[in-house]
Amino acid sequence: MRSGAKVAVVGGVFLVVAGGVGYGGYNLYSGLTGGGGTNTKSAETKKSGPPSADEVEAAAKDFLAAWAGGKASEAAQLTNNAAEAEPLLAGYREQAHVSAAVITPGKPVGAKVPFTVKATVSYEGRTKPWSYTSELTVVRGLTSGRALVDWAPRVVHPKLTKGTTLKTDQASAPPIKAVDRKDRELTKEKYPSLGPVLDALRKKYGEKAGGTAGIELVVASSDQNVADQSLLTLTKGKEGTLKTTLDADVQAAAEKAVKQYSQASVVAIKPSTGEIRAVANSPAGGYNTAMMGAQAPGSTLKIVSSAMMMDNGVVKGPGAKVECPPDVTWEGVKFQNLDRFEIKNGTFKDSFRRSCNTAFIKAVKPLNKKGIAGTALGETARKYFGIGLDWQTGVVSVDGSVPESSGAETAASYIGQGKVTMNALNMASVTATAKSGGFHQPVIVPQSLDNRELATAQPLPGSIAQALREMMRATAQYGTGQAAMAGVGGDKGAKTGSAEVDGQGKSNSWFTGFADDLAAAAVVQSGGHGGDAAGPVVASVLRAR
Repeated sequence: MRSGAKVAVVGGVFLVVAGGVGYGGYNLYSGLTGGGGTNTKSAETKKSGPPSADEVEAAAKDFLAAWAGGKASEAAQLTNNAAEAEPLLAGYREQAHVSAAVITPGKPVGAKVPFTVKATVSYEGRTKPWSYTSELTVVRGLTSGRALVDWAPRVVHPKLTKGTTLKTDQASAPPIKAVDRKDRELTKEKYPSLGPVLDALRKKYGEKAGGTAGIELVVASSDQNVADQSLLTLTKGKEGTLKTTLDADVQAAAEKAVKQYSQASVVAIKPSTGEIRAVANSPAGGYNTAMMGAQAPGSTLKIVSSAMMMDNGVVKGPGAKVECPPDVTWEGVKFQNLDRFEIKNGTFKDSFRRSCNTAFIKAVKPLNKKGIAGTALGETARKYFGIGLDWQTGVVSVDGSVPESSGAETAASYIGQGKVTMNALNMASVTATAKSGGFHQPVIVPQSLDNRELATAQPLPGSIAQALREMMRATAQYGTGQAAMAGVGGDKGAKTGSAEVDGQGKSNSWFTGFADDLAAAAVVQSGGHGGDAAGPVVASVLRAR
């Protein structure tokens, strides 16, 4: 497949064009798979090892030719998963209504072959051009020894994943013009991280916003909770205006902050109301990890653990004397502080601002005597912070989870490990609750839009709320969050965290903080210490308030 080779459709008939010779559907595979030549030989003599450059070119050309020729079954047989490939390949014509296409392969890079598609989509008398790029990978078939296309839905289109298809039809919901709290328009082109959020808002509130649906080519999911992702508009519907709680300035800062990392997410919330001001992910436009992720939050959870300890009388407050030895053992498992540091004759505030693991794990023993060690943390998380109460944010989001635990797992949960899971939304809300003194369920559109029922929780006892703010302020001013928060003005507080993940060489970096009436939390995959990666992300967002 030399440079310039094309798989094309001429006059509604799919063709392969290479070196000026057209192969119609009637002889598409002549000299290729099943028709003699080198591929026939490879079918007779089973090969092993990576495919050669010639095999990569031939396998890619055969597959693209069959696909462009509308021969879904034959194209699927040229992959290593024909059963999954055939429905998507057939759907390219039947569901996506692609009436014509020119597929131009690029130069292979090893086993990968990039290609460009220039197509025409036709539906109910309306047509529109559509183009995109994708790539395929050629591998050796495990049983046949043939060079085959390694099947994945993204071969057909880069935004396809398992359980999704391409479909052209009247849109499932009218388009929306989403605006921020100051009526500034929010688009996925300007704010890429909002892509899945805007799609979800359109799905849920498009009709309420007063628009009318047009005809679109979309990525449709078999999961009814996942919104269609628009790829091409054949006829534009009428937009309805939907006001959100987002802030364009804070959103822009969040997008810029996470973009410097390959995997990161951040959420910002207004503590006094629970209104979500920003949601950003890297990579942008894909899975909304910021609101739907579920990962161990590390020491950022010590905000909740601290409230639990004070609420159950384990410590009296920030000035109480607590032990912070280099390590501590519980149920035969040893836990230690970073670099095995210790704090001699220190206070609870000292252990919080320096993120002393052992001081928190020592809380297990007195709570164990009360018979509540495995349930107290989850009870505090639900009672005061609203964790696990089925938040109705306006789009699909995942609640944090602090399940009942036992043994060494209980000790791990007190420092945000074990089976505890959170996302940036959850931890931003935890910080917002500490800052305001009470839980306000996060929302991205006003409750008045659909009168949905919001989760509620008890206000934090005044002394506990005050203690949390005091310790978070100390962390931001002269603790583990000092460096990251140095450029943030106003009334500020923070908590750092790092979470170890099995099979991952470097821990995830977590950070949460507040400045005046804005709270934010971020996680950077494999970012290391909380203040090193996630800290600057949160600080950038807080400075945009």
